[in-house]
Amino acid sequence: MTELQLILLIVFIISASIGYFLISNVPTLLHTPLMSGMNALSGITVIGAIIATSIVVKDQHISQYLGGLAVVAAMINVFAGFGVTDRMLAMFKGGNKHD
Repeated sequence: MTELQLILLIVFIISASIGYFLISNVPTLLHTPLMSGMNALSGITVIGAIIATSIVVKDQHISQYLGGLAVVAAMINVFAGFGVTDRMLAMFKGGNKHD
């Protein structure tokens, strides 16, 4: 493992731990609005995945496949998040749920 990989692994572990503790302290009432707001920020993940995939060395096919998988997973996250948000907002409307 190179020094850069070790640093990236440490940053990942620290950020995952901080994220877990921050989210676990959010009151239950705020989870849905917080998550619907974060869906808009998930678009940044798509851009990051596209950039990371575009700078992959051409001979490393596994990196290209993993980058493509990251783009697909990020897009699924964005579309599903907005779908859930739409359904959540429809619960607060009167009459027809889906106009």
